[in-house]
Amino acid sequence: MDRNRNARRGPGRRRIEPTLAPDRADVAATGDDWRPLRQRQSSPAWRWWGALACIALAIVALMVFRQPLADRLWPETRAQQLRTDAEQALSEGRLTATDGSGARELYEAALALEPDRIEARAGLSRVARQALAQARMAMDTGRYDDAYRMLTLARELGVPRADADALAAQLRARETARADVDQWLVSAASALKAGDLSGNDHAALPLYRRVLAVQPNRTEALEGREDAISAMLQRAWDRMRADELAAAGALIAQARGFDAGHAELPDATAELARLLERRRERARAALGRGRLEQARTLWRSVLAVERYDMEAHQGLLAVARAQAAQATREARDFRFDAAEAALAEARDTAADAPDAAPAIAEAERSLQQARQSRQRLQAVDGSMTPAEREQRVSRLLRSALAAEERGDLLLPPGESAFDALRAARALAPDDARIARATARLLPASQQCYRDALRGNRLQRAGRCLQAGEVLGADPDTLRDQRRRLAQRWIAVGDERLGAGELGAARAALEAARTLDPSVAGLNAFARRVEAATAAN
Repeated sequence: MDRNRNARRGPGRRRIEPTLAPDRADVAATGDDWRPLRQRQSSPAWRWWGALACIALAIVALMVFRQPLADRLWPETRAQQLRTDAEQALSEGRLTATDGSGARELYEAALALEPDRIEARAGLSRVARQALAQARMAMDTGRYDDAYRMLTLARELGVPRADADALAAQLRARETARADVDQWLVSAASALKAGDLSGNDHAALPLYRRVLAVQPNRTEALEGREDAISAMLQRAWDRMRADELAAAGALIAQARGFDAGHAELPDATAELARLLERRRERARAALGRGRLEQARTLWRSVLAVERYDMEAHQGLLAVARAQAAQATREARDFRFDAAEAALAEARDTAADAPDAAPAIAEAERSLQQARQSRQRLQAVDGSMTPAEREQRVSRLLRSALAAEERGDLLLPPGESAFDALRAARALAPDDARIARATARLLPASQQCYRDALRGNRLQRAGRCLQAGEVLGADPDTLRDQRRRLAQRWIAVGDERLGAGELGAARAALEAARTLDPSVAGLNAFARRVEAATAAN
């Protein structure tokens, strides 16, 4: 409505009807946004900026991905560009490059995109011919390394074999002409006469090898090399006669490196193998007799010739474990100096037998426990007067005699004759009464071992064996007893393994290994246990 159309009511009073503003009336009539026109005109400008940003991003994306999209949508365009770049590289002499910009790499990339087009294949053929030409030019200018490199490229790209072989022959001839081969031969002959066979670039064999590299059929070089190798093998024979197998093996290996087909090599190699086997036999025997240091020396001499000889590695492992077991036995008898010495030997051997580490660690723990036990005994002993110590020793001797009469030589622990004598020895190591009681107890310990082994009571047999060691049994007898008990443990372990008792089999293996690391059948049994463990 218009405000001029307002009606009047009564004198002096005018009724004002409600009206709509013209702009809102227009909006109401049209049904558009009811906000004032000025408010709509002042809407934020970010809408326009957002649209412009989207357009800009689209342009950037098109610029960045234009080439990959073109390659995917029109691969022939990309292939054509690669061929053009390859032609340019070929015209500039850039036949190959590690960064892919060489003619070869560009043609190969084009061929990968269009395998059926012949242009790229023809281009690679041109690269091959150009490589052959560059090889020839490099040869003419004395750049032999470049010539060989280009010749290799030409061969790889399928240049005719006859052309490549002809150029290779020319290259070899040029090198030969340039090389002072005659002077090399003179120097090699002089070195051979002086006995300088190898070890430096001016020795006979390296010089002969240099001659034969450029003139493979040069008679003087072939004959000189044969004579030099014969002289080297003669030195190897001298070393073998002197029982210096490591030096002999090194000489034979050098000779084989210069000419593996030399006529005298098989005899020298066979003799070295025979002497090595004899040394292995001596090492086995030394280990079996308990001569651990000798066994270690022999096994190491085998390794000096045959670095990867498995038997030598296993032999050294057995030596290290035996030395660790010896340290444990010495520690149990409180002979700590001897235990430390045995442990030091075991650590030395373990440098070539790292698998002995667990056995050495166990021996170290046993030594520590023995020291603690000795300290406790010394604490008790230190509080005793001489009279009290004498009474204590006498009481232990009477206990040992009573246990012996009862037949309790080793059991029960702490009440056996053996334990009583060991405690008495700790208090009075030089007491003659203890020595006599020990001598009297020794035959009983031997009988104990035989009875236990006969009854297949292997743990008791082991305790009887330990008693014999402490009581001073004959070393040869003890070695035989350890070997027999170890064999029995292997047999029991095999039975347990066959019954599927893997834990018992492993325990039997460790018992046998502790008793005699070199006993026959131990390694085979260990492999069976390892295989069964892996299967589970």
